[in-house]
Order: sequence, then C-alpha cells, then structure tokens
Amino acid sequence: MIPALGEFALWIALPISIWGGVLAFLGGKWGRGDLVLSAERSVHAVLLLLAVASAGIIAAFLGDRFDYWYVSNYSSRNLETYFKVSGLWAGQRGSLLFWALNLAFFSSLAVWLNRKRNRELMPYVSGILLVILAFFIVITLFITPPFERLPFTPQDGRGLNPQLQNYWMTIHPPTLYLGFTAFTVPFAFALAALISGRLDARWIQITRKWILTSWFFLTLGIVFGMRWAYEELGWGGYWFWDPVENASLLPWIVATAFLHSVMIQESRGMLKIWNMALVCLTFIMTIFATFLTRSGLIESVHSFALSLDIAYAFLGFMTVLFIVCTVLILWRLPQLRSDRQFESFISRESAFLLNNLALLGAGFAVLWGTMFPLITEGLTGSKVAVGPPFFNQVNIPIGLVLLALMGIGPVIAWRRASTRNLKKNFMIPVGAGLATGLLLVALGVRHLYAILTFAIGVFVLWVIVTEFWKGTRARARIEGENWAIAFLHLVRRNRRRWGGYIVHVGVVVMFMGFAGAAFDTEVRQSLMPGESVSVASAFGHEYTLTYEGLSTARGQNMWQWIALMRVERDGEHVGSMTTERRFYEAPPQPMTEVGIRSTFTEDLYVILSTLDEQVGMGNEPQFQRATFQVMVNPLVPWIWYGGLVIAIGTLIAMWPGGPIPGHRPGRTTGSKVVGREEGGGGTPTPDSTQDPDSGPKTPTSRPSGTPAGVG
Repeated sequence: MIPALGEFALWIALPISIWGGVLAFLGGKWGRGDLVLSAERSVHAVLLLLAVASAGIIAAFLGDRFDYWYVSNYSSRNLETYFKVSGLWAGQRGSLLFWALNLAFFSSLAVWLNRKRNRELMPYVSGILLVILAFFIVITLFITPPFERLPFTPQDGRGLNPQLQNYWMTIHPPTLYLGFTAFTVPFAFALAALISGRLDARWIQITRKWILTSWFFLTLGIVFGMRWAYEELGWGGYWFWDPVENASLLPWIVATAFLHSVMIQESRGMLKIWNMALVCLTFIMTIFATFLTRSGLIESVHSFALSLDIAYAFLGFMTVLFIVCTVLILWRLPQLRSDRQFESFISRESAFLLNNLALLGAGFAVLWGTMFPLITEGLTGSKVAVGPPFFNQVNIPIGLVLLALMGIGPVIAWRRASTRNLKKNFMIPVGAGLATGLLLVALGVRHLYAILTFAIGVFVLWVIVTEFWKGTRARARIEGENWAIAFLHLVRRNRRRWGGYIVHVGVVVMFMGFAGAAFDTEVRQSLMPGESVSVASAFGHEYTLTYEGLSTARGQNMWQWIALMRVERDGEHVGSMTTERRFYEAPPQPMTEVGIRSTFTEDLYVILSTLDEQVGMGNEPQFQRATFQVMVNPLVPWIWYGGLVIAIGTLIAMWPGGPIPGHRPGRTTGSKVVGREEGGGGTPTPDSTQDPDSGPKTPTSRPSGTPAGVG
C-alpha cells in the first residue's frame, strides 16, 4: 500500500513542480503576489510528495518487496534493517529520488525563511528551485524509475554490495547530498539577482549561511568517505584519487574559492563578476559530480551501472545551465563592474586572489585528470589511466601554496602592506616555520614535502595563535575580564572571523596528517599460530604482533574468519586486536575487515590478506597459516582530529550572532570608541580601532570586512 502511494505521489510531484515554476516566473514578471504565493506553496507541496515517495521506497525495502526491481537488486531477506533503510540512497534509482528530496527540503526551508523578506527576489528563487526539482523528478520517473515492477517475484533479493555494508556508508552519501543540494539555494539567489537586476551585496548577505551550510556538509561528507575507504577497502589508505572521490572534491574546491573571494567584494567592492561566476560554477560542479557517479561512464568502486540516458540528460542539463549563467552574466556585465582596482600585489586582496587562482588550478588539475581517460577513449578508442602520481605531483605543491596563504591572507593589510605591517605580523611566525624545518632536517627527515608541510603549518598556527592571543589580551585589559571569559566573548563578538581561524587550524592539522604518509612502514609475512611479526614506526616504537589463532563466526549475511593478534609495543603488552576475512552470501563476495589500533600519533593497521587453507563453513576452526600485512601509519588520526576541528569552526562561523547578555558593546572616551576588536592583523588597543597599516576602519565590529572566512 505505502509503495503504491509513494509512486502516485512521485507522479503528482512532477506537474506541481512544473506549474509552480511557471507561476513563479510569471508572478515575478507581472508583479502578481497571488501567483508567487501559489508557487511558494508548490515548493512545500513537492517536499511533502517527495517525502511520501521516499517513504514508499523505504517501506518496500523493509517489507522485502522483491517484486520491485530496485529492492530485488539492492536488498535481501537477511540484510540488516538499517542497511535496508539506507537502500534509499544505495542504488542509482533511489539516490536520485533522495537527491530530489534533499533539494525539496532546502527549497522549502529557503521559501519559509524568506516569506516576509527579500520579496523582490523570491519569485525567481522559487521558480529556479522548482525547475531544478522538475528536472530531477523527470529523471527519476522516466529514466531511473525506483518503483519499476518485475514480471515475477523472486524468493530473495541479490543483496547490498558488501562494500556498502558499513556504518560510514549510512552517513557518508546523505551528508554529501546535503552539501550538493544546499548549494542550490545560493545559486538560485544569484540567478534571481541577475534576473531582477538587484546586484548589490544583499544576495551575498542573504546566502552566506547557506553557502557555509553547503560547505560544512561537503567537508563532512568527504571526511566520512575518507574514513570509509580507510576502514572498508583494506588497502591502508584514505584517498586514492578515485574519479568519484574527485567528483565530490570539485564543488568543495570551487565553493572554498568563493568563500574567500566574496570577502573582497564585501570589503572592497571588487571581484563581482568573479564571484557570480564562482557561484554558478560551484552549482554546475555539484551536478557534474552527480552525473559522473550515476552515469557509470567512469570505473570506480563508488559508481553505479552504465546508463547513457542519464549521461545525456545530465550533459544536456549542464549545458543549459552554463548557457543561462553565461548569458545572464554578460547581460548584467555593466552592473557587475568593480568599485575599486587592485593597488598593490602585496595586499590582502592580492593574497585572496592568489588563493582563488591556486584553488581553481587544483580544481582544473583534478577535473582534467579525472576526465582524461574518457576523452582519450572517445578520441582514440583506448583508455589511458591517470593515477595518484599525476594528482600528487600537481596538487601537493598547490596545496602547500594554499597552506601558506592561510597564514598570509588573514593578517596582511588591505590595499597595500607597509614594511611595518609585514614585520609586525610575519617576522616571528616565519622564524618559527624556518626553525621547524631546520629541526626536522637535523633529526634526519629528508622528505621535502613533509618538511615544507610542517614548517608552513607551524608558520600558519603561529599566526593564528598570535591573533587569538592579541585579541584576548586586549579584551581582558579593556573589559577587566579574566582570560577565559575574554576569549569566549572575543569569539562571540565576531563568530565569522574567529570561526574561520579555527577552520584554518583544522586544515593545518589535516595537512600534517597527510604529511605523515611520507613515514609509513609496512611488513608482509605469513605466520602460523604462535609466530610473531615485528614492524618499526617512524616515531621509534617497535610493534610485535603474535598470531594467536583463527576463529569462525556466522553473521546475519556472512561467514567470518577472525584472526586474533596479541600486540606489544616496545616489549610491553598493550592489548589485542582482530582482523577478518568475510564471505558475504548475498551477493556472494569476499571482503577484508582490517584491524586498527590508534594512538594520538599513529595507527597500527593489520590486514588478513590470505588464508593458506580453506576453512569449511560451519566446521570448528583449525589453526593454520595466514598471511598478514602490517602497517604503521603515522599521524593518520590527525586527519580525523582536523576534520572535527573544521566542523567546530564552521559551526561557530555559521552560528547566529547576537548581543552578549550583560555585556557592554563599547565605551566612548571623547571622540574615540574603545572596547572593539581590530580586524586585519593589528593588536586591539584600549583607545583606538585604527590600524595605520591596514587602511581606515569603522569604529564598529565589521562582519563583512573580517579577514578570515571559511576554508
């Protein structure tokens, strides 16, 4: 009953989305509020209908309705319940419906939040959102129908891909979808501003939180995917430059560029054309990522089956988007001219522009390396593989430039940096970075990129810590607060700036975690029960693992062979760990479950590679020889710590601002205002907010001119 109702709801959602889109544009053109109101109600109606359709899919999975093609191919009777629920986004057909559901949710939320404001933009915003919704509903109904019935009912389904039967995969795809779909809202506002001609900074102010929300979910989704690859694929790494990994990275890169360049427009009235282009490009990249995954044109452990119909539909949609964006930008070109020009290469504007160019350079390299095999296959008939060496060779140097700019951009002066400004803000941090590099060389480190990563990372951290220290010290002195309260109030007074600094700290920690790969160690050895293998870590520890035996277990959908290992570090027993080989029954496929033992500085990573003798299912396990791959991965935990710090910093930057209870926002003494934090790399002073090296500032907190964004 519920699946049938869901199919009916999906069919009803299509005409409502098309009709609502038409009413929205007509209402905006004719100034008809009744038509606009009807269009906005259509957005809410489509959300309700897509929710019913999604509930129908979930009900079909939970009810083992194998008469539906989608359920039959992605579920089985013995599949665990929460994996059946995640079946909504596990396959191509359900994932596109889930994409539309998320888009409808954010569209409805945007309409509701702006029901009493920004009314001159909302007709076009609603129309654009409904048109995009209509496209995905058309794809879902006519190309990848999730409610397609089979001519017969199988006794059981084929089951879910064992690689997807992991808890990270229950949260990784939804988080990415939230990031992709959330960016549709700022894209709609940008196009609405172009259509209506209202091209002041208000559309940016309206969508700032939306952009941060999208960036937040994209970041989490990428980190969750890295964790899934690290735990589930069993190769010892977290990023392989897989085409689908690259597809999720591309919109994140462009969105990061926009988050930085938009501050130049807010503070200096510059890069208006550039920012509009970046918003459009980011949304197109989200569609490109969806196309690349679901068309099946690329080979990946993440991709779905080949579907040329989907490929043509998405290529056509992206072409239309590109043409519409280009025409609208060219039409409004005179209104998008910059208010000011660059005055000096040594300035914050130039640093942020260089940051943008580096990000887009990295994005182009990722896009070219991802698409090159398809291009060569189309032109020559043979596919040329592009692997990690290419991506690392191009993107590691760019990444180091971006890392350095995180320490330069937020504190260098606007317009033109003086010698005094450069000395005051960079002399000590540069010295700390150089000292770090020399120390690593003295300790015997010879990996150039690792040395540069740690040296630049220390430079950036020194800059950020100094900024926090200066601001907290000045506030404690001015307001008579203790340091902890002063720090809390400092962050609350300008969440966007200080949240951005915290994000930068997380990025530095992640970069240092990436650099740890230069010091990985690995041993592969066959063992009989009672035998041991030893491996040394880059930090001077020696791990000894003793193979104690093998046991067999029966899971809900699999057989498990579990090897128990006794772990000693530097001769001291520190515990035990297990690693597994699994055989899934539906679909029949062997899998490896790695054993991971983490400390603050490194991971001990153990893979049960092979069993020399077959163990019969259901029989008592017999001790036998097994081959183990033992790795020590330094600083990998820092990647996950860094991701957590980034999430915290982004939430702080997104959190709504407001006055602090019982706090005096500022005192006046004569003609001067005191009690304000200084933006732009200077030290707050009790009687002035003017930094002579950073150009004039207003005597109030400047949310639009703060130096640190997110990224």
